[in-house]
Amino acid sequence: MKVYFVGAGPGDPELITLKGKAVIERCPVIIYAGSLVNPAILSWARPGAAIHDSASMTLDEVVAVISKAHKEGHDVARVHSGDPAIYGAIAEQMQRLDELGIEYEVVPGVSSFLASAAALRKELTAPGVTQTIILTRMGGRTPAPAREDLEHLARIGATLVIFLSVDKLRDAVGKLAPGYGYDTPVRVVYRASWPDQKTVEGTLADIADKVEASGITKTALILVGRALAGTGEASRLYDKTFSHGFRKATP
Repeated sequence: MKVYFVGAGPGDPELITLKGKAVIERCPVIIYAGSLVNPAILSWARPGAAIHDSASMTLDEVVAVISKAHKEGHDVARVHSGDPAIYGAIAEQMQRLDELGIEYEVVPGVSSFLASAAALRKELTAPGVTQTIILTRMGGRTPAPAREDLEHLARIGATLVIFLSVDKLRDAVGKLAPGYGYDTPVRVVYRASWPDQKTVEGTLADIADKVEASGITKTALILVGRALAGTGEASRLYDKTFSHGFRKATP
């Protein structure tokens, strides 16, 4: 018996990995992350599979379902949205499984920050602009360490992707503008890859007003940085004057 922590992707069922789909198809027990996972994915479950929505479940209740399946010799698909390594709350689940001696495996998935970049048709790194991407969130009921405050991160000048914080966007702008400058591009992507996906484009000077006007208050990512402008040096990878292991430079 094994528990599979499956990254179901950002929303579009076709963005799950082949391995993740195969796990869902064969497991007799499925625990999925409620409204965060597209229910279309559950249509792949085998007939008679026991399906549990974890939205209202506690950690103890999730572990109880897994323990019962373990005693009965049934594999479990524990389905999370995006990639379970990013704000997936799997660490405490794996710790409990370690204590119980239950084997598990993580099946990675497509993160919503990558689906957001795809929706925007943007490369998040740009030669001569930034080669760094920072994934973070603002503190709320789950606090963020003081050293990771947005004011500090803004000074780096990297492409910044802020999860779970669109309801605090105006506060975020106040922290980011001194480091980035008010003319820095900002994009907000609501429910990336879902049928009702929505994007809002602006700068740190006007993005808060635009997002408020759009009515977006949750389930959206904030992307900040000059790479979003789509300008910068061309990559040297395909430059004919640049040699690498598979191609010699030509004059």
